Amino acid sequence: MSTDAKPDATPRTDEKKPEEAEPKERVWSSQRSVAIGGRKFRYTAEARTTLLRNEQHEARALVFTTAYLLEGVKDRSRRPITFCFNGGPGSSSVWLHLGMLGPRRVRFDDPSHPPPPPYELIDSPESILPYSDLVFVDPVGTGLSRPVGKAALADFASISTDVESMAELVTRLVTLHGRWNAPKVILGESYGGTRVGALAPVLQDAGMTLSAVVLVSPALDFATIDPAPGNVLPSVLFLPAHAATAAYHGRVAAKGERAVTRLIDDARNFALGEYASALLRGASLPAAERRRIAERLSALTGMPIPWLLSRDLHVLQPQFCKELLRERGVVVGRLDARFVGHDLDPAGGELAHDPSFSAPLGPYAALMFHYLREELGVDEERHYRIFNAKMNESWKWEPAKGWTGGFPSVMKDLRRAMLDNPHLRVVFQSGRYDLATPFSASEHAARHLGHEPHVRANVVEYVYPSGHMMYLDPASREAMKRDLAVLYGSFASG
Repeated sequence: MSTDAKPDATPRTDEKKPEEAEPKERVWSSQRSVAIGGRKFRYTAEARTTLLRNEQHEARALVFTTAYLLEGVKDRSRRPITFCFNGGPGSSSVWLHLGMLGPRRVRFDDPSHPPPPPYELIDSPESILPYSDLVFVDPVGTGLSRPVGKAALADFASISTDVESMAELVTRLVTLHGRWNAPKVILGESYGGTRVGALAPVLQDAGMTLSAVVLVSPALDFATIDPAPGNVLPSVLFLPAHAATAAYHGRVAAKGERAVTRLIDDARNFALGEYASALLRGASLPAAERRRIAERLSALTGMPIPWLLSRDLHVLQPQFCKELLRERGVVVGRLDARFVGHDLDPAGGELAHDPSFSAPLGPYAALMFHYLREELGVDEERHYRIFNAKMNESWKWEPAKGWTGGFPSVMKDLRRAMLDNPHLRVVFQSGRYDLATPFSASEHAARHLGHEPHVRANVVEYVYPSGHMMYLDPASREAMKRDLAVLYGSFASG
């Protein structure tokens, strides 16, 4: 109500609501510096809103990005630029942004539950700014990005429409920054892996040749993580991560890195051999063989034999997180099984609360709000949305032409991008204790992109001793940087 309106005023119903004026694009730019590896790097921080338009040139979305552009670069056509996406779907880019890749990061004592604020934002010595300019993208509905005009959030909440809008955004920003002739990388975490896997051929079809696709804890083929009836892949591919988790929490005897590595190798070999064969046989598996498989599973995972038999030998993530440490009264995290916490329903059979999500959420949210306003000068009054649960819940998982079995997959898209561009490098980075998108699912994807020599040569796999957001772990964060440095260094040699 306006200040001069009368409390008993009757609103007129014959007046049309005035159309919202087209929002203006805005840029918040500042010059900053960061110390990395004993050197001082000066850069421009550029927070920006970019309008996306439909075919009638009507504004349909305003997308917020944060870019870091190194100063003193003589030839930007040789300077890589990396577009970074988190997942969800429905997540902003805060995790990659303040977790490691950007010049500032959250100080976080992993894997613990932090106390209340204040929290600390520090320079990130593991930032990849020395190797590449960076653009952190908040897809429509996340961060400060939103639909405008006649568009609605539902217009962007599917695999195809999300990729369409992100392709338009990347194209706009590459043009604005004058980087069409520069090495370009798209990097996605979790569902961000789905996004960039589908985005790669779309960008290349538009004439934008990519140098690399980096997949951080990716979801590329949902058949590997969705335990639908009759689908044995998740049980097979989660087993090595379940074994590693059991060792971490002392449920199986494997102390030291060498012993854990042996355990994981044993679990992988068993999973891809006898275990897969037993699950495929289903009810036809003889009772004695079923018992033997259960005993082997118990030795690898620490789960009771009767529990395994009652579940037809399937060790599924929701129940595993709940059952592994039930006798201690705690659950293990889904995103990162090193974290433990208390569930909403202690007696229930499935995980209802993920301690590995709630633990870092508070510090990352508080410091993102603080950073944008106090350090980057973003004076936007709208709330920065860390995660849009409504968008996640209403996401349309439409099967595209050529998909089978009802599981979304971008494997064919990524394979086509690699065949069209025989120099395209694809890097997988996964966490050992990730029970959302387990490292064996990444291995499965990496090894099913094709047998062509150039495809095999251009696929690289890394696994770190941490979880889904492996950059929470100091050692993994440093290893990720070293591995990415190798990737960016390869661009100079072709």
